[in-house]
Amino acid sequence: MVRNYTAEPVAPEVVGRMLDAARRSPSAGHSQGISFVVVTDAARRAEIATRAGEDEYVAKGFEPWISRAPVHVVVCVSEETYRERYRAPDKAGPEGEQSWPVPYWWVDAGAALMTLLVAAVAEGLAAGFLGVHAFADLEELLGLPGDVAAVGVVTIGHPAPDRRSGSLDRGRKPVQRVVHHEHWGDPGPGPAV
Repeated sequence: MVRNYTAEPVAPEVVGRMLDAARRSPSAGHSQGISFVVVTDAARRAEIATRAGEDEYVAKGFEPWISRAPVHVVVCVSEETYRERYRAPDKAGPEGEQSWPVPYWWVDAGAALMTLLVAAVAEGLAAGFLGVHAFADLEELLGLPGDVAAVGVVTIGHPAPDRRSGSLDRGRKPVQRVVHHEHWGDPGPGPAV
């Protein structure tokens, strides 16, 4: 995750390629309930940054990464699109609508988000993510329909020198604690992944 960008713009065709990759992410039942709002207008990006509390972030000594990023992609999801798809005869469960042990619309939003992040890196760019919990009235600012929820904002641009987040000081958990083979707690044969 990068939280500082140069002023260099990102070409529209590059943004298009990244979004094309993200829209092709996995989709439960091919529901395709994920959508994106691309924001490149400087005034609207500044408003998004204000609603995210960027001033307080900068006051702590960090760069103004949200407003400075030349591209914002707001990842959105429609739960109703998934529910509608799973009421269809080829997807409905025995009671009509499928029961949801996992809300797969959020899973798909995460897959689209990750695809967008990887696509940015593949284009030689940098990206960061700020979850919707940090925003005031993002849906209203962007005019989202009532059945569409924002997940968060992916900031994209050319990387600039960045101050590391204190969270990174925690390091990665050892592979033996997160990869299990055949049974929980079994690190498996040979060297870990």
